[in-house]
Amino acid sequence: MFTREDYEKLEDQNLARYAMKSKDSAGRIYDEPVHAVRTCYQRDRDRIVHSQAFRKLEYKTQVFVIFEGDYYRTRLTHTIEVAQIARTIGRALRLNEDLIEAIALAHDLGHPPFGHAGEDALNKIMSDNFDETFNHNFRSYEVVTNFERRYPDFNGLNLSEEVIVGILKHETGYDKKGDVEKYRNIGPTLEAHVVDVADSLAYLSHDVDDGLTSGCITEEDLMESTLWSGAYKKIKDALATKDAYIIKYQIVKFLIEAQMKDLLAVSAKNIEAQKFNNSDEVKTYNLKNPGEKLVGYSKEMEEQRNELQNLLKEKLYHHYRVVRMTEKAKRIINEIYQVYFNNPNQLPYFIWERGKEYSDKRKCQKICNYIAGMTDRFALDEHKKLFNPYQKV
Repeated sequence: MFTREDYEKLEDQNLARYAMKSKDSAGRIYDEPVHAVRTCYQRDRDRIVHSQAFRKLEYKTQVFVIFEGDYYRTRLTHTIEVAQIARTIGRALRLNEDLIEAIALAHDLGHPPFGHAGEDALNKIMSDNFDETFNHNFRSYEVVTNFERRYPDFNGLNLSEEVIVGILKHETGYDKKGDVEKYRNIGPTLEAHVVDVADSLAYLSHDVDDGLTSGCITEEDLMESTLWSGAYKKIKDALATKDAYIIKYQIVKFLIEAQMKDLLAVSAKNIEAQKFNNSDEVKTYNLKNPGEKLVGYSKEMEEQRNELQNLLKEKLYHHYRVVRMTEKAKRIINEIYQVYFNNPNQLPYFIWERGKEYSDKRKCQKICNYIAGMTDRFALDEHKKLFNPYQKV
């Protein structure tokens, strides 16, 4: 039988010297006995998968709200794709796949319903009224350190420090770092940076797929992109089939592989140039150089990705159907919030403790956190209950 110690020996043998080894983890917030057969990061991954917040991702928006159709990515399927891509990158770079998977599976736990529209709505409510912000990375941190309640002696999932830092400092074009004083002076691992780049790779590629399927963008639109047009020509010339679905799938697959090939070549070169001896040196380097990504693309690939991303922003994210969904989502969240704020006794008992005095600011925080924990489906149903006199409450 393989034990935890056997896995840790394999990590020493097979992982790069700068990879984050399980036995070298800075540990958990609360001390716990080690497990007989699982490393600390394997346990973290399992705790995340079994969490309530992870299950809720199935009914949270990526781009298209769930009632638009069954084909489109949800926040859960996006998360699974990120984890798969991130593990592939990590394996090639000889990094710790278990740590990568744990961070990847948790990176969007704090997302509210309706994707970035929901986040924008909650952020505006908090900033306009109480000069505070809503940041889904910070909320992901709060989910795993406080909101998830499964253990008798502490709140949260009691994850390893490296996973928490990876969640809190997750950063892409759509994700801003959260700030917690306790972790401010701790740098992320290379494994955390792998999740950052896998996230942006995944959503760029699958948004193309979902956009084409929805009809909000066309192949003609995408031909303005160097990355897409190059992939389109190579695939069309190589395939005998005229099946549009197969062609689309093969092009998206080619896009992912082209980005991955460039990423691995550049990242391996960047990392080796630093001559790291261990993971502590990586953390220190990343803390001192927050804007520099050792795991990244060549200048040419970055420019082509930005070109395609800007095209999606113009043609897909600003398409009238998507804008209608976005604005409707914001209205729903604002209206639910206002009803709760005007009379918080309509909130569940576990959210609003009767007979207890709360400041308006604290009331806003509690309501926004409650809304952020909703799925799209629950928020839509709650809105009906609050505004439709014939809807059963």
